[in-house]
Amino acid sequence: MLINLTELFSVEGKVKHYICELEFSEFCVPEGTYAVVEKTPVNLDITNKGNKVFSVTGSVDVSLEMPCSRCLDPVKVDFHLEIDDEIDMKQTDKDRMEALDEQFYVNGYNLDVDQMVRNELTLSLPMKVLCDENCKGICNRCGTNLNRGTCDCDTRSLDPRMSVIQDIFKQLKEV
Repeated sequence: MLINLTELFSVEGKVKHYICELEFSEFCVPEGTYAVVEKTPVNLDITNKGNKVFSVTGSVDVSLEMPCSRCLDPVKVDFHLEIDDEIDMKQTDKDRMEALDEQFYVNGYNLDVDQMVRNELTLSLPMKVLCDENCKGICNRCGTNLNRGTCDCDTRSLDPRMSVIQDIFKQLKEV
C-alpha cells in the first residue's frame, strides 16, 4: 500500500493515523522464499515534524513459514515488528546513499508500507530456526528425518588415517 505524504505537508505537528493491509503473501530473501501464514494490519502514525521531516511509528505482527535448520520441516515463526523511523523529504536519493540511509520504501512523496515492513522483517530474521530445541535433524547419508524414525546407516566416525585399510576390506568383500 502506498501512502501519499503530501497531505501532511500543510500543518507542522499534524499527526495522521493509518491502518494498512499488507499486500504481500510471500517474503523473498537470498536464503529462500517464505510464505506469510498470518498478518495483522499495520498501524502507523505519521507526524509532520516540520521542515519536510516526518516521524513514522507503528507496529505489525507477521508470521512466516520457515524451514527448520536441522530437519527442514516447516516452522511457523512469529514476528512483532516495531517501526520507528524518520523520513527527511529534503534529502535526495544520492544524499540518502551517502548517509547510508537507503530508504527504498520512499519514492517521491509516496511511502510504500509493504516495503517498509519487508525491511523491518529482514532485520528481524533469526540466524537459525528450529522446530524444537532437541531436533535431531536428518541423516547426512540417507536423508531420513531422525525426529520421525531411525535409519540403518553406519554412523560411526572413522579415523581418516584408517581409510586405506577400510578400502582393503571393501576390496576383499567384493572378491
